Order: sequence, then structure tokens, then C-alpha cells
Amino acid sequence: MAYLLQGRLPVNQDLLLMQKGTLMRKVRSKSWKKLRFFRLQDDGMTVWHARQAGGRAKPSFSISDVDTVREGHESELLRNLAEEFPLEQGFTIVFHGRRSNLDLVANSVQEAQTWMHGLQLLVGFVTNMDQQERLDQWLSDWFQRGDKNQDGRMSFGEVQRLLHLMNVEMDQEYAFQLFQTADTSQSGTLEGEEFVEFYKSLTQRPEVQELFEKFSSDGQKLTLLEFVDFLQEEQKEGERASDLALELIDRYEPSESGKLRHVLSLDGFLGYLCSKDGDIFNPTCHSLYQDMTQPLNHYYINSSHNTYLVGDQLCGQSSVEGYIRALKRGCRCVEVDIWDGPSGEPIVYHGHTLTSRIPFKDVVAAIGQYAFQTSDYPVILSLENHCSWEQQEIIVRHLTEILGDQLLMTALDGQPPTQLPSPEDLRRKILVKGKKLMLEEEEEEPEAELEAEQEAKLDLEAQLESEPQELSPRNEDKKKKPKAILCPALSALVVYLKAVTFYSFTHSREHYHFYETSSFSETKAKSLIKEAGDEFVQHNTWQLSRVYPSGLRTDSSNYNPQEFWNAGCQMVAMNMQTAGLEMDLCDGLFRQNAGCGYVLKPDFLRDAQSSFHPERPISPFKAQTLIIQVISGQQLPKVDNTKEQSIVDPLVRVEIFGVRPDTTRQETSYVENNGFNPYWGQTLCFRILVPELALLRFVVKDYDWKSRNDFIGQYTLPWSCMQQGYRHIHLLSKDGLSLHPASIFVHICTQEVLEEAES
Repeated sequence: MAYLLQGRLPVNQDLLLMQKGTLMRKVRSKSWKKLRFFRLQDDGMTVWHARQAGGRAKPSFSISDVDTVREGHESELLRNLAEEFPLEQGFTIVFHGRRSNLDLVANSVQEAQTWMHGLQLLVGFVTNMDQQERLDQWLSDWFQRGDKNQDGRMSFGEVQRLLHLMNVEMDQEYAFQLFQTADTSQSGTLEGEEFVEFYKSLTQRPEVQELFEKFSSDGQKLTLLEFVDFLQEEQKEGERASDLALELIDRYEPSESGKLRHVLSLDGFLGYLCSKDGDIFNPTCHSLYQDMTQPLNHYYINSSHNTYLVGDQLCGQSSVEGYIRALKRGCRCVEVDIWDGPSGEPIVYHGHTLTSRIPFKDVVAAIGQYAFQTSDYPVILSLENHCSWEQQEIIVRHLTEILGDQLLMTALDGQPPTQLPSPEDLRRKILVKGKKLMLEEEEEEPEAELEAEQEAKLDLEAQLESEPQELSPRNEDKKKKPKAILCPALSALVVYLKAVTFYSFTHSREHYHFYETSSFSETKAKSLIKEAGDEFVQHNTWQLSRVYPSGLRTDSSNYNPQEFWNAGCQMVAMNMQTAGLEMDLCDGLFRQNAGCGYVLKPDFLRDAQSSFHPERPISPFKAQTLIIQVISGQQLPKVDNTKEQSIVDPLVRVEIFGVRPDTTRQETSYVENNGFNPYWGQTLCFRILVPELALLRFVVKDYDWKSRNDFIGQYTLPWSCMQQGYRHIHLLSKDGLSLHPASIFVHICTQEVLEEAES
């Protein structure tokens, strides 16, 4: 089976050495360092490990799980062990999602180079795989898991076990019939192409065949005109359908004669439906399609809270990895909590907790290196400065020396600005958000500030917060000694994002400027939305707001960001290390616009005269009816791979998140014992008042009558990026990673509601 991919892999000395295997040290901490034998499997797509050469091996990772490979000197952990192991012999394998890095130390520089170069070669190969190659790899992985005695062929007993692993419950007689049909060599086993044929017989799609025959006059092919009819009637492609039909036939029709005759076979039709063109997410929204020349406050900005943490807020690990991961996933606002450190060097950690500490200069170096790898648009450093004057000067030195020209230190044109610059104006610039020394004309009434701080002391949540507008009672010493004075050099680095205390919307209008920004705890922001949601919307048309999670969320859980986006809040900060529904929504919103971290707010949230109230919404546009037919599922993964005999009972839940009246959910019934090709054929109907703010989340669950249904996969996207018609939804894991080839097949239809939308 491995030959399916092996034939396409480059012949390379590094890969051959990796396939022989290497004994290396696996390092987890200063005290945990163990020898392990790592070997690249013959398929070139998986690495297994054992305690020693020839020992019992088990899978370590798949090449498709690997994001990148770093040299030893780039690893925090290996740098700490530099006296024990030469850094040149170490390297780090970084995985997609939230999986921990794998730090390895080889016995020689040459062995380390072999693995680094070989892995980089394979990662590049996997990244450039087409749809068929990805399917071949998936089949190869399954073949290896099913081929228990690893002899390169599968008996019927092994096939039966594999069917259970693949979530297939099938009549034994029927399964044996398919097995015999595929066994063309009549050897009593399946090899390579025979296994592929067996898989094809398992994955026949009667619902797609039926749809194909509905538009095909002869049931064998779709002519160009028939395919255009399908694209216009069902897929709502409009006037572009004719040109699009030719493009799609050329892209997905497997036979050259079909391409020449401009016809689409059933295989080509299925290829189109399973492709990016047939996806529910509109391909045009994957590109940078929004206007990037409006002021910063007109955008939602992908924002992180306590970015340095990769665990919880009490005892979790602080790591530059938190910044690297956040920036690589498109985050544009990161938080840096800075405290006085030893030897005159400032440190970053969650103050007065047991979280570990990292040097501030390491954080700045990581930000400088990774800020613009994913997006060219500006990065905001939200500084929480708790340092003495002396160490503030060190902060300034590190920021200016390490970031250099990337750091914005003066207004763009040297003139006093009248509005915030745009993401386009600020391309590849890093901005500091923080306190700034006041000019004389900006002086505030000191009594008001004092009252606000006294009130904050009494607030239970403020006991754990460290945001700029509230006294930080985590720092008990503040009751005994005066606040540290802000260093003028650090103040000068704050150009457009001066942090100010929020008192009221009226106070902000009368005393503040567009370049000043306030932070709100989730509790404060919720109460303001309830009391004066329309004023909050207006406030966010001219000033930036940052919302942060309650300090009571010591487990680094997240709030629902949607209710703050509804009010136009731009920087809704998330604990990015914590997977779940809330991060799915965040990833869903920022999946569009090339994942650049900036999404233009709807026009009624950018209009200074807006009367929109998120609690009593009246959209300036017509309400919509959304009709979703959930048709079928394909190759759904097991919830728990350790239970070989258990097969999922899947159901599909469709969740809408938007303004309160639009936030709802509906689900199908469950299909018993079938995760391989379940069929639902059920229709769900929703009425949406403000579609411009709506996000759709499709969740597949494993029904369990004894306890809560288990999560299988999900996909979240904005209403504005949804395509109508027959669409596949390609599922993602809890960590947002592809579960290829797992998908659900749906039909989507939207209609305007005739009567005016009412609150």
C-alpha cells in the first residue's frame, strides 16, 4: 500500500537514513530526558518510536501533523540545557494545533541535520499534496493500522477489524462479497490497488448518484448545458455559471476525452462537490477581499489574552511558544504582562501566581521574528507594565533595539492625526498599547480616577484582574507603596493606542480622543451592552475597545465573543490555548479575509449616527430564512480510538450565533452504528434577523443515552462566507485541525423574509 505514495516521494539520502532509524534523546524538561529509537516508516508519512532499536514500536506522529522544524537554539527548553547538550545536536518538531512540541537531541550534528532536512522535505511534500494524494495518504495510514502482522497484505479477518476501526458496521456476508470482488488476484488477501478498489466499493454515494441523474439526460454524464443548469438552479452561481462550468470541468473531470468534449462524469461531479469549489465556505472569502483602508476602529481584530500562557492562570507554563502560536494563527493583538526581574532584566508572567517566568527580551525577539509570517497587517502589543523606572528603560531598549524599524515610534505623517490610521497604512508595523504621560490639556479630575480605583478594590473580579484601567489587587504591595512612575521613554512609544480609564460613554465623548482606548472586563462590558448597547455601538465607531476574560477564569476558559462583537468591540481577547466552542467562533470569524487578523465590521457598526442596539436589534436589511437539509456524512472518525468495537451513532447539530434572538440550535436524529456513511436526509429551518452578524457552527456528535453526547468534529463560518446549494462541510477537530476526509453533505438555501424584521 505504501507504494501509492512512495512512488511520488523524492529519492533522498536523508529519508533513507531516517527509514533505518536513529536513537535520540527525547527531552520534556530539565529532569526528563530519555533515549528513544525513532524511525520513519516505509510509507514516508509516519514516524514511529520504540524504547530501543528492534523494540516494540508505536506511532509517534504523522508528517501531516507537523507544522515546522526548528533548530536547537530556537528552543526555550534546549537553550536551558545548553551546558548538557550542544545546541547544534538538538531540534524541535512543532505540531499544528495545541499539541506540545517534541524536543529531540541526536548523537551528532550530522544526525540532527539529517532529521531536520528530511522532515522539512516531507512537510513541503505534504503541504503541496492534491486531493487524490491526501486520500492516498489517508488510505495508506488505515492500511498500516489494519495490517496487524505488517506483511503488506490484508486477510478478511484483518479487514473486519479495520472496518470496526473505520466506524463501519456491516453485514459479514456483504463485507465478504465486497472483499472477494476486490481480490482480483484471488490470493485470499488484499494488496495495494485491491484495497483501493475495496475502499471505493465501501464509499459509493447513492445520494450523489441520484442528484447527478436528476440533471443528466442519459445518467452517464452532464453536458456543459446540464452542468450550467445545475450551477444556476442549485448552486446559485448566477451569470458566472457558464464560465465557471468550463473551469470546473477542466479542473475535476478525470478523463481527457471528457475535458475535450466539455462533459462531466459522475467521478468528476463528485470530485467537484468534495473540492474547495464545492465547499460551504466561499473560496473568494479565503482571499484578502475586504477594504483595508478604513480606520483601525472599523475592524474586528484577532486578539489574545495572557498570550504568554500555554496552560492555566495559576500554575500554568509561561512560554514564548504562546506568542509564536498566537501570531502564526493570525492573532494581531498580544498581551505582555511585565514585572521587575532579577539582574535588572524585566520578566513576563502572570503576576503573583505560580506561573513560570520568561525574560521580556525573549518575548520581544519571538514577536519580532513571527509578527508578520502569517499576516502583513499591524500587530498590537498590549503592555501591562508593573515595572520600576529602571526596568522600564530596559523595556524601551529591548523594544527599540530588537524590533528596529518594525516598531512604530511616531505618527505616520508627522502631523497630528484626525483619525486612527488603517491596517493598510500600518502594514508590517508593531504598535505599543499602554499608559501615556498626559499633556497639560488632557489632565483629568484626580478625584474621579481615585473613586474608580476605590470602587475597583471592592469588585470581586478585580481581585484577580491586571488590566490598565483597574487597580490590580493581585499586587498587595500597592496598598503599601505608591504606584511606579511611568518612564517618559516608554510613554513616548505609545503613539495611537493610549490606554485610559473608562468612566462613562458621556465622559469618553467629552474628555477623550480617538487615539485613546479603554479595556473592559467581560462583566463590565456585558452590563454596558445591557444598559446602553446603542451607546456602546456608537462609542466603538470612533474609539477602540478591548474586552478581556474575568480573572475568575483561573482555568483559562473563554467567554462567548459574539455578544461583544455584536456591540462593535474590536479587540475581544481570547485565551487561545483553550480549545472549545468559544475558540471555534473566534477561528470561524477570522477564517475569512486571508486569515489576516482584521475583519471589517458591518456598516451599521461603523456609522457614528448608528441607532443599532444589540439587545433590541433592528437590522437595516431584510431578515432571512435559512433552510439546511442535512443529507449525509462521510468517514467520521471514532471518538475514542481505544474502543475498537465501538461505532459512533452520529447526529448533526446546527448552531447559529448572532444577536440574542438569532442565537439558537437545532439537531437531526442520530444514525445508529454508522460513522462511515450515515444518512440523515433531515431539514432544519431558521429565521435570522441580523444575518450580517451571524456565525454558523456545524457540530457532529456521537449520541450517548447514558451521558452527554461526545464531540466528533465541527466547522464554523460567518454567514457572509456561506455558499448556497449542495455543499460539503469538511470537519475540524477540537484543536481546529483537519479531520480529512471526514465531512457532512448538506443543501443550503436562504430566502428573504417578506415582512420587515422586528425586534
